Amino acid sequence: MDATRRERVTLALAVWGVLISQVLLYPGVADLVSALGGSGDIAAGMLFLVAEFAAFVAFASVWGAASDALGRRTSLIVLGALGGAASYLVLAVLPTLTTSFGVALVVRLFGGAMTIGAFSLSITMLADLAGGNGRNMGAAGIAIGLGAAIGSVVGGRLSTLDPLAPLYAAGAVLVGVAILVATVPDRAPDTVRVSISTVLRKLVARPVFGIPYAFGFIDRMTAGFFALVGVFYFRETFGVDAATAGAVLALFFVPFAVLQYPFGSLSDRIGRFTPVVVGSISYGIAIVAVGLAPTLELAAGLMVVVGVFGALVAPATMALVTDLAPAGERGAALGGFNVFGSLGFLTGFIVGGVVADVVGYLPSFLVVGFAEVAIALVALRAVKRLDSSRETQTPLSAD
Repeated sequence: MDATRRERVTLALAVWGVLISQVLLYPGVADLVSALGGSGDIAAGMLFLVAEFAAFVAFASVWGAASDALGRRTSLIVLGALGGAASYLVLAVLPTLTTSFGVALVVRLFGGAMTIGAFSLSITMLADLAGGNGRNMGAAGIAIGLGAAIGSVVGGRLSTLDPLAPLYAAGAVLVGVAILVATVPDRAPDTVRVSISTVLRKLVARPVFGIPYAFGFIDRMTAGFFALVGVFYFRETFGVDAATAGAVLALFFVPFAVLQYPFGSLSDRIGRFTPVVVGSISYGIAIVAVGLAPTLELAAGLMVVVGVFGALVAPATMALVTDLAPAGERGAALGGFNVFGSLGFLTGFIVGGVVADVVGYLPSFLVVGFAEVAIALVALRAVKRLDSSRETQTPLSAD
């Protein structure tokens, strides 16, 4: 195995580990929130998940811009992973200290601020590698999907044993991520270093990034929706336990994972337009179909379809960002993508949770699914233009 491939595998394992640590908590979130002093209903679960992603939004671009300004990524990933691990372990001991649920939310904010550094910069290091943006982002995508799939299954089973068990497991996984990434050479582009504010200002001056960012926002909104509303939906509508709900989520995440690398490579060959636009429309329709399914078996089967179309969209969307970003600003560009993605997760939690709580589950599926269709139709021409520019050496990436 050559050095580039070995580093790609190692960094993909790091992304995989971060996602496992995060998703371990989702299937049993109601029981975990109760153990931490919350009410255990969908509103408390929403607050618990929103706290982490609020920190993701606030700090994703900060980590990325800092790595571009400092010219290093590896040490920052290690710092973020260890900080995230510490937050999980603190959460695990809070019930013995008889603290309030509010303290748990503060710890979640800190953990999110640290973990997003490990996640976002691991993806950025993948983008620094040679071999094609679609292929590298496909490796990130398969790691994200497999991490979510394994995390949902294992987390569901751990939750049935002890609501706090996923916290200890998540902390251990992030320590492993820190050790793993410490072995990877730092290949941040050797360009002239600029200040964080300068990098962020240059990104703001390029509205063209708004196109992949918008898709990233909507795509992650659907993931946030399934992480919160999907779990409660399967448990309440079909009367299943946390382990079964986690297994159903895995039916989405497995195809979402295993198809991202080949679909990312495909987007390098055929362009970004078909995977992003056609994939998004199909993805949104499949989400609505899950909400309409009358039986658990049919809903579970449709989750596989949702995963396939999600895998078509995700790596091509991330590859659009790396197509547009100069090498010396890639960390901030992907950090910005993760900001919008984290905002999408927050929106999925809040909008999905509120709509499901006030109106019902089916309207929440309709809102999220048709949002995915709408962004594809609205941005159709813009994506076509960006794809054409990429094929002619992407002059849009210049200042």
